[in-house]
Amino acid sequence: MKKVDFIESVAEKTGLTKADSAKAFDAVFETIKEALKKEGKAAIAGFGTFNVSKRAAREGRNPRTGETVKIPARNTIGFKAGSALKETVN
Repeated sequence: MKKVDFIESVAEKTGLTKADSAKAFDAVFETIKEALKKEGKAAIAGFGTFNVSKRAAREGRNPRTGETVKIPARNTIGFKAGSALKETVN
């Protein structure tokens, strides 16, 4: 499902215009991004939890040359599905 499809579905289910649904959709994801940046975690009851974790610096190999490459430390984003979401999918 693409973003446009989500927006159309939200508009249909709420009775909002597509423009208002797009604003609401964007606001939800912007809020999740802000929470991850500020607190490192965003939980949505019944859906799941997004969290930020740190990945340590490590050494890797260039598959083409076999040369050792240093991979810098960075933050990654994880998602753990909530029980209601798991039940819906299964």
